[in-house]
Amino acid sequence: MMRRRRLLQILAAAVLAPAAARSDETRIALGAEARMTLYGPAEITSRARARAWAEMARIERIFSLHDPASVLSRLNATGRLDEPPPELVEVLVMADRLHDATGGRFDPTVQPLWLAHATGGDVAAARAVLGWDGVTVSRDAITLRPGQALTLNGIAQGYATDRVTQVLAEEGLHHALVEIGEFRALSGPFRLGVEDPEFGQLGQLTLSDRACATSSPKAMVLPDGSGHILDPAGGAPVWSSVTVAAPTAALADGLSTALCLATAEAARGILDRCGPGLRATAISRHGELLTL
Repeated sequence: MMRRRRLLQILAAAVLAPAAARSDETRIALGAEARMTLYGPAEITSRARARAWAEMARIERIFSLHDPASVLSRLNATGRLDEPPPELVEVLVMADRLHDATGGRFDPTVQPLWLAHATGGDVAAARAVLGWDGVTVSRDAITLRPGQALTLNGIAQGYATDRVTQVLAEEGLHHALVEIGEFRALSGPFRLGVEDPEFGQLGQLTLSDRACATSSPKAMVLPDGSGHILDPAGGAPVWSSVTVAAPTAALADGLSTALCLATAEAARGILDRCGPGLRATAISRHGELLTL
């Protein structure tokens, strides 16, 4: 199993931490290291943590590409899924909006192309089946054009982060940091270091009641030397890495992936179309830090 490198690191888990006990637990979920940092009485945090990990396992059974029995794997194997779970429909609706807002840069149909690069397959044949217009989504069924397959790795980890954070809040926690590839904070502030695979730590951000994600094509390099973020239009990534802070981890996740493929001018247009409350920074291929 190939895993992408972590590009956001906790520098201070609650810069202004409340006078409450802290507990940390780390596991692997959706192909990434997942960690919860919780503050509060043990009787509350233990119950909340148990329910949160259960929710994480449930989400993983829907979206994992590593599990051939997951809902997404079954859709990819057959090209059709009747009575899909509402969580999958919800994420695909988000993906549709991101596809439109990013001018097609966010496209979950790149999965066959990713596999071709990863396994030495026919890249031209894989590229021929790409296209979000081949996907139909409704509450009754999801269908794919013949030869297509989806990856939701550019949004599912963020969605899982949001769902787990919601569970913690429902259990009465008011101060927590959830990391499942992306970060989401309950209260705060939490200070994070932003790292680039080539240039190391180049910045910091402080997170309070918000989410953030960093993506980099070189965070995981495929066996043929390609970065793991592939342009459906056939272009090359523009940035070494992009960090997005947003109201939700799903939005931060999807945008940080897509913006790796957008020029500064195009990125600013995408951010404007995606609504208020967004902040993005990019690191150029020469190591320069730029606010988008």
